[in-house]
Amino acid sequence: MPDDSTHTVMAIIVMGVSGSGKSTIAEALARRLGFTEKDADLYHPAANVEKMQSGIPLTDADRWPWLYIVAGLIDGHAASNRPVVIACSALKRPYRDILVHGRSDVRIVYLKGSRDVIASRTAHRKGHFMPPSLLDSQFDALEEPAPDENAITVDIDASVDVIIDDIVRQLHLPVPVETKTA
Repeated sequence: MPDDSTHTVMAIIVMGVSGSGKSTIAEALARRLGFTEKDADLYHPAANVEKMQSGIPLTDADRWPWLYIVAGLIDGHAASNRPVVIACSALKRPYRDILVHGRSDVRIVYLKGSRDVIASRTAHRKGHFMPPSLLDSQFDALEEPAPDENAITVDIDASVDVIIDDIVRQLHLPVPVETKTA
């Protein structure tokens, strides 16, 4: 992984399969760092949400327009100097390439967990549009970040606070004094 600690971080993409904790970790990380938090799922077109609710995996053609919307969101936050943490599956390298598009101020955090841990989580969550039946398609599509993607990997089999501490440590990010926990 390239050392990007000398650059300002304007966006952190928290990625992983459904059920890995992207939304929870993105929210907690944004709170800790004083960044804005966004969930990329909220930017899916209605047709994508309907497909997933019906148990139909999205195709690349379904994802491309959505990914460009999320990339625009990152650019908008950077242009207005408002750092953002975005929860986004970003399962494949080409998806991450669209989101990062060569920017040195965008970092990727890959939430890695076993299929068993994630299946247990998805089986117990309520009100999410992504049914547990699509978990296999998520793992089938997953391309773990390569070393040249300026990504870090964190194990999700820990508490939220431990995961956030690990992310902040690996990214070498300063934490605002008022957000540090005692």
